Amino acid sequence: MRNSLLIAALAAATALSGCSKSAEEAAPAASEAAASDAAAPQAAATLATGTFEVFGADGKAVGSTTINADGTYVDDDGKGHRVAGLVKLVDGKTCFDPSGSAPAECFTDSAPAADGSFTATDAKGAVLTIRPKAN
Repeated sequence: MRNSLLIAALAAATALSGCSKSAEEAAPAASEAAASDAAAPQAAATLATGTFEVFGADGKAVGSTTINADGTYVDDDGKGHRVAGLVKLVDGKTCFDPSGSAPAECFTDSAPAADGSFTATDAKGAVLTIRPKAN
């Protein structure tokens, strides 16, 4: 969800992020947005791709994450801060590894609801709500 989704938000992340993710700003990716694979149920062992909105514990939007089919992601915090890197599943968790010196951050994702939304919980227990962005 790095800023890591905001991930720092996403600390909610993800970010993405209240997500208590500290990540270095990355240069804008050549391809636009990355999809958020954190949206995929871990049982599927594959990452979902697309763009996802990330909401903090207070319900306020903290940014968006895009996860691409090639395993890259981009987090935008809505204030001009962008973080990009690689995303993959590790031991049943969705892990975002930002480009730069920031450490990877992993989230435990809930099963998606009927509308595709799910929660992502970081190692410190911060919970973010992730929703697929309408196209």
